[in-house]
Amino acid sequence: MTATLLGISGLTKAYPGVIANDDVSFNIREGEVHALLGENGAGKSTLVKMIYGLVKPDSGSMSWRGDTFAPSEPRAARAAGVAMVFQHFSLFDALSVAENVALGMEKPPAMGRLAARIREVSETYGLPLDPDRTVGDLSAGERQRVEIIRCLLQDPKLLIMDEPTSVLTPQEVEILFQTLNKLKAEGTSILYISHKLEEIRALCDHATILRQGRNVGTCIPAETTARDMAEMMVGDTLQTPTRSAANGGEVVLDVSGLSLASPSAFGTALRNIHFTVRAGEILGLGGVAGNGQDELLAALSGEATTPPEAIRVKGAPVGHLGPNARRERGILAAPEERLGHAAAPDMSLVENALLTGAIRKGMLSGGFVNWPQATAFAEEVIREFDVRTPGSDRAARSLSGGNLQKFVIGREVLQAPEVLIVNQPTWGVDAAAAAAIRQALLDLAAGGAAIVCISQDLDELMEISDRFGALNEGRLTEIRPAAGLTIEEIGLMMGGAHGMEVAQVGAAEVSA
Repeated sequence: MTATLLGISGLTKAYPGVIANDDVSFNIREGEVHALLGENGAGKSTLVKMIYGLVKPDSGSMSWRGDTFAPSEPRAARAAGVAMVFQHFSLFDALSVAENVALGMEKPPAMGRLAARIREVSETYGLPLDPDRTVGDLSAGERQRVEIIRCLLQDPKLLIMDEPTSVLTPQEVEILFQTLNKLKAEGTSILYISHKLEEIRALCDHATILRQGRNVGTCIPAETTARDMAEMMVGDTLQTPTRSAANGGEVVLDVSGLSLASPSAFGTALRNIHFTVRAGEILGLGGVAGNGQDELLAALSGEATTPPEAIRVKGAPVGHLGPNARRERGILAAPEERLGHAAAPDMSLVENALLTGAIRKGMLSGGFVNWPQATAFAEEVIREFDVRTPGSDRAARSLSGGNLQKFVIGREVLQAPEVLIVNQPTWGVDAAAAAAIRQALLDLAAGGAAIVCISQDLDELMEISDRFGALNEGRLTEIRPAAGLTIEEIGLMMGGAHGMEVAQVGAAEVSA
């Protein structure tokens, strides 16, 4: 038994109307990878913020190697040896790698010395970085390396990682795990937060499970199935999504020769995209973040217009139409960024239901809003998708990320679209909510809708997709049947390999 690095005893934190953490206790040992699991709203974020000095607990205590630990701010936590890689990167696109790293340091050395140190540390841990490159030109995986190296330069004793593999290819995940195991072997402790339970089983030594703010148990992940961990998180039997056989209907969505410049200097232009989606089919599109996913959703939803013939729905050109005209034709979309893009933060759920549902749900009459109809629709979404909120009059920003995600997806699904484009449908949601969202997409397809699901979660894509393609630098690989694809083939497709290269890998695996 190794010594305890961080001891957490009876931590409690309450906000108006909710207890985020309720008498939470557990220990993190020296040189272990410790998972923190829980569904959305279980209290993981609040607990981590207390460890990192962003939030002060109402009661309870923490100890660091036996001494009292009560950081008043992140600077104090970092001084003690705590570092954190956040789920959403805090980098400036226009600055270099070295300049971004310097911004996170209390007393950065001269830029030349810092650049040399970045090269040394990044190569030592198998995460090579060029300190002179502009961050806006980096892939999502390389950006994560910047965040990790910035932390490692602090020589941390505890590294907190929040959903670290959500933007990585399978090959990059393998490299990250090698790095984390090297850190562990050197005595660094890691607190690892992820909804990917098979990763938890492969990497973590122990796991603490939170439910409704309380510690409901611990386990050794390698000795516990992913399903058992998921059921500990939700306190109930986990429902596995089921699907009907694809009905192979007519082509509903036909994209041909779609090219589109990115509106952002650091975005990705779409380059000659071709694909079709039939009624009752789910087309899964994978890819590391920043390879054209947002631009593709904008083109398909009407936020960005294209030549009319580039996008056809049931044979009719729609590329020139805006979002509302496409909604009238049954083309709906749910973007990745739920707060600010998919939902207006300060508007109520009723108002947010109105934003995209006004046309198809008949909420407008003679220039006036039918508020009872809008309220009824919002409450239908809340009820059917189990959105945890005190009421439909609450602002979107008051919901947890997972509950807002359920609302956004439910709002589009319940409008019975003929074409639905979703980007990251289960981003950051727990196992039960993810299963519910995936089942809703499968049910929608079974009813005859054509669905394009853009996701970085490969397990998700393989679970629900009929066919699969990958975006890389704005180009789309050959579309292939999802059944039978291996993780290595998928990783190659995500990395930009096309037809023959991927086929050769598949053939080699079969012969082996």
